[in-house]
Amino acid sequence: MSNIPSELKYASSHEWVRNEGDGTFTVGISEHAQELLGDMVFVELPEVGDEVDAGEDCAVAESVKAASDIYAPISGEIVAINEDLEDAPETVNNDAYGDGWLFRIKASDESELENLLDAEGYANTIDED
Repeated sequence: MSNIPSELKYASSHEWVRNEGDGTFTVGISEHAQELLGDMVFVELPEVGDEVDAGEDCAVAESVKAASDIYAPISGEIVAINEDLEDAPETVNNDAYGDGWLFRIKASDESELENLLDAEGYANTIDED
């Protein structure tokens, strides 16, 4: 069973969101998602300054098995990207909820967080897979 931290919110498309407490939110993919993808070989991240809408594909994770779109779990402006992944995409495999984060977003509408799942809800969606 994958690790599913209870303090995070989740999209059914396997992204996690952590509230940084300053109007920004860190986004990554769940441990379950990286296990499905396998060893990461490349991560294409959005550009800082990009405006994204909730549900819009804004990044790509490429593994030895497949390429998978990463979707913005909430709408807003990309304010930071994890540049370390350019040289070390495997960090997503090694630390999906820590150093393997993908990007930070300044939310344009924090009420969109209510559309995301809590850890239990997310666990239920992956149990159905």
